[in-house]
Amino acid sequence: MLRGRICGGGDSVVANGVRKRPNLLAGEHLPRGPQQKRSLEKRARLKEAALALFGEKGYEGTSIGGVARRARLPVGSFYQHYRSKRQLLLVLMDDLLESLSRMELRPAAQLDVRGALGKMLSGAFSADLRYLGACRAWQEASLADTQLARKEVEIHSWTTARVKRVFEYLQRLPGARRGVDVPGLARVMDNFFWSLLGQGLRMSKVELKEWLASSTHLIYHAMFEDAAK
Repeated sequence: MLRGRICGGGDSVVANGVRKRPNLLAGEHLPRGPQQKRSLEKRARLKEAALALFGEKGYEGTSIGGVARRARLPVGSFYQHYRSKRQLLLVLMDDLLESLSRMELRPAAQLDVRGALGKMLSGAFSADLRYLGACRAWQEASLADTQLARKEVEIHSWTTARVKRVFEYLQRLPGARRGVDVPGLARVMDNFFWSLLGQGLRMSKVELKEWLASSTHLIYHAMFEDAAK
């Protein structure tokens, strides 16, 4: 959700203390990336197949053979692009983080702060929806894989920092409450949004829209005086 950038993306600290996104593929030794259009299309089909199956069956319920069949490719094509199902999951999650790191998450400067906040949240969350299957599989796989669990901590550290910077920006706007525990609120909301992503596959668009509206209401009233316009 609020996991895009205020400025910058990567996994080390850069100017002004802004942390780059975690690089989930460090040390993974992926097969050489495809160059030809046909190979690029095959890789894209494998990713889409995996996202669908991870969403339907979870991590353990998805097999390499199943991904290849859904992509309408021989199993051998899978190994031309990924060394394992785990590596494919890492690629999908890294794609998600890269997409989020490129997003500009900052409410537009206007009188209707709550409306701008809601629009920002909806736009940010829409970028996550394509990766719901990967998020479900990641939550499952990280419970049994200590290395993935460590990467999970890195991801949460980065996303919470992004949420915190958004809230720090909001706190500088007219009508903002003073004395708000911004770091604590950022941790709570970031965990909430990850939980919402985990449940997203079971929600209708209407339910999801209602949750986002409730989130906007909660954040606004936590950050701003009730009389603020």
